[in-house]
Amino acid sequence: MSRFYVIILCFVMQIGGWARAQQRIITLNSSLTETIYGLGIGERMIATDVTSISPKAAAALPRVSKNRSVSAEGLLSFKPSIVIANEGDVSKSVIQQIRAAGVKFVSIKPNYSVPGALRYIQEVADAVGESAAGKNLVSRTKVSLDHTMELVKKENQGKAAPKVLFLYARGTGTMSVAGKGSSLDAMINLAGGKNAVQEFSDFKPYTTEALVQANPDIVLLFDFGASSLGGQDAILKLPGMRITNAGKNERILVMNASLLVNFSNRLPDAILALHRGFGEMMDSK
Repeated sequence: MSRFYVIILCFVMQIGGWARAQQRIITLNSSLTETIYGLGIGERMIATDVTSISPKAAAALPRVSKNRSVSAEGLLSFKPSIVIANEGDVSKSVIQQIRAAGVKFVSIKPNYSVPGALRYIQEVADAVGESAAGKNLVSRTKVSLDHTMELVKKENQGKAAPKVLFLYARGTGTMSVAGKGSSLDAMINLAGGKNAVQEFSDFKPYTTEALVQANPDIVLLFDFGASSLGGQDAILKLPGMRITNAGKNERILVMNASLLVNFSNRLPDAILALHRGFGEMMDSK
């Protein structure tokens, strides 16, 4: 009898493995996409959003829309078996339509901290039925994070943390700065800097007054944001910029956007790259 149950169990496990291998996954955030590839199951991806440009295989995937806005019709046209998004990124009506079509929809809540990044990895892994692979990736990411944080601490010893202002830009008409509690606030702190904006939370529109009041040592931008403003020379010509320490010393730091927003398995890389960027900026003048 026991042998019979062993045979049945093996059969069920094989069926489960086959079902996971047949998954058709859509991710709607670059952190989710990179986590899926980190789990070693990138071949199950069939489409993703416009922010997912890493790794190269993800950049070659079809896009579910031309911007961050998505429709149920557009998503369902790819015939996914599961759609994964960050909590709050997709409207309730779209989620309801996807689920009504018999497609699994999973929302993952990001948390901008080291423990939060590790939980995020595991939740993504659990959502696609790869809990064991998730535990392995969490373990490897934690080891890397511990090493990175120790390095940042060691290299910052005896040094004042640079005041950093993150400027989000989509041209001069759309600019905002990151306040307390934002993902960039957390990333700046982890990399050994200090967010120059402490007066408000999340993001608020950029003003000359806010820039001058913050008086950052470094102004940080995403690569696409810097390009949309015309590059470093144009950024330095923004009203009030030359009054700040960052402007006087031409400390404009441009970083890869998809890397800096990844509070998942690439977090160690993001922290180290930003930390190195801070060091180069502060040593340059």
